[in-house]
Amino acid sequence: MKEIVLDTETTGISVKDGHRIVEIGCVELDNLIPTKNKFHCYLNPERKVSEKAFEVHGYSDEFLSKQKKFSEVVNDFLEFIKDKRLVIHNAEFDLAHLNNELNLFGKNNIQNEIVDTLTLARDKYPGSQVSLDALCKRFRIDNSRRTHHTALIDCDLLAKVYINLLDQKEPTLDLKQNLEFVENQSSKIEYYKKVILPSNEELEKHKEYLKNSLKKNYFN
Repeated sequence: MKEIVLDTETTGISVKDGHRIVEIGCVELDNLIPTKNKFHCYLNPERKVSEKAFEVHGYSDEFLSKQKKFSEVVNDFLEFIKDKRLVIHNAEFDLAHLNNELNLFGKNNIQNEIVDTLTLARDKYPGSQVSLDALCKRFRIDNSRRTHHTALIDCDLLAKVYINLLDQKEPTLDLKQNLEFVENQSSKIEYYKKVILPSNEELEKHKEYLKNSLKKNYFN
């Protein structure tokens, strides 16, 4: 089954304040295995980036002003995600911004099936930190490249987190599962013993030993 891990970066938090998307990143999974198919673009939001958003992703107004507008990439984006399940961390945020962009250009809201990894994590670890960084730490996923929030890097990390949330990763410290694995493997292992034949000299010594033992027992 093909799925799309998706992330966006924006000029700010709320679409009600007129904030727009500045980056879209998508990574395709085929039966939970990342393929080489990716969709990525920076976007000209046609407005200024808020200070808080700039601290998060680091995309300046000057850099973004040179990028394509959403209307120029929307058809390619929709074709890429067509008929595929979307995997998003905090889906409510990303979908609000994506649907806002689509509506601005007369397109319908996204109708894809959605998996929100934030909801999965909250259900699995109630009361625990479930940010992307916290989940990377929990699953021992290297997120050292994440000096800023950038869509493609976040997608790569989220794909690994998603697989772990579904318990699809090979067990490491789960003793019970590891023992079961070893037991299953042991039935497949064939053992061989090396056969060592005695030399002629050893055979003669053995005969002499038996002969002397018989004499000793007889006379005693």
